[in-house]
Amino acid sequence: MKKVSLLAPGPTPVPPRTLLAMAQPLIHHRSADFADIFGQVRAGLKKLFQTDNEVLTFCSSGTGAMESAVANLLSPGDKAIAVKGGKFGERWSLLLKAYGCQPVDVDVPWGRAVAPGLIQDMLKKDKSIKAVYVQALETSTGVDHPIKDLAQVTKGTDTVLVVDAVSALGAYPIPVDEWGIDVVVAGSQKAMMMPPGLAFASLGPKALKMMEKSTCPKFYFSWAKELKSQKDNKGAFTSPVTLFMGLIDVFQLMDEIGMPAIFAETAAKSRAFKQAVTAWGLKLYSQDNPSPALTAVQCPEGVDGQKVVKWLKDKYAIFIAGGQDQAKGKIFRVAHMGYINEFDTLQAISAIEMALQGLGYSFSLGSGVAAAQKVFGEA
Repeated sequence: MKKVSLLAPGPTPVPPRTLLAMAQPLIHHRSADFADIFGQVRAGLKKLFQTDNEVLTFCSSGTGAMESAVANLLSPGDKAIAVKGGKFGERWSLLLKAYGCQPVDVDVPWGRAVAPGLIQDMLKKDKSIKAVYVQALETSTGVDHPIKDLAQVTKGTDTVLVVDAVSALGAYPIPVDEWGIDVVVAGSQKAMMMPPGLAFASLGPKALKMMEKSTCPKFYFSWAKELKSQKDNKGAFTSPVTLFMGLIDVFQLMDEIGMPAIFAETAAKSRAFKQAVTAWGLKLYSQDNPSPALTAVQCPEGVDGQKVVKWLKDKYAIFIAGGQDQAKGKIFRVAHMGYINEFDTLQAISAIEMALQGLGYSFSLGSGVAAAQKVFGEA
């Protein structure tokens, strides 16, 4: 008998109580009852983002919020830096091109973090650069970029900092107002413990000012439309009522546990898994700033990362992720964010040991489990 376990970096498991909350009878998206729910969601998002700014909600994947951050800030021909340190950093460059903007690509080696000094020098040399687009966590490599430092670089300039925190928000602190981040986008299906389908964008004062001058085409992802509607606790278009009901439950769960405790638990799972990797004699793919939200592991010589992923899926119904593009076959990735506990992590470690052994890698079976148990015991 197989029990499905999600340990890939999205979508992640949804708490059973949240699934039940979403099983309630539907209500109309223009009703007073739903307006109350919408208001609670707005308040909960501000608390999670740690901001007084408005946080817009879109019915889309996180990429929809990313696209909105190009369409509503820039005009065709505008220059913007795109930090390309992995698959999702490359998406910023593609979005900029799609809207007729000029991406100034910063090609960071996969597994490395961008240097804030490099961005600072670029902005000093070219005052026409309107925005810097970067990931908080580059999900394809497991690297956290230095967002706090980058925010200091753009602070006091006319350039806005746009951060993709789809995999990061809720896994570790990203205090939007304290750090002065102009735009942060996120998605529902990762540390927020929800199914895919919701995307979010927090809008700071600099971003709102730039929005007024933007001439890129926009309709569904129009910030102006959503800002006008959300003031009355409604969406500009049909809202996903069921997902909003689930989101209310997630916010209640976060309040019950406390975000500091959630951050600490995520960090502990990450430390335990990374200690297991060391015990196996393997290395992290993330050479700079390995994220607490997930771990990217370099495969041993002769072992294909895609086969590790397939082994876990076929034999144990455990879902982890492989590498993408240039990292395909070279790594596998395991999440620590959201509704994943220490025993889920131990289960994944044990299953990966079985896969590595079955694929011919020689190491001490059980060493990773023991190393992780020690971390959890100390925690």
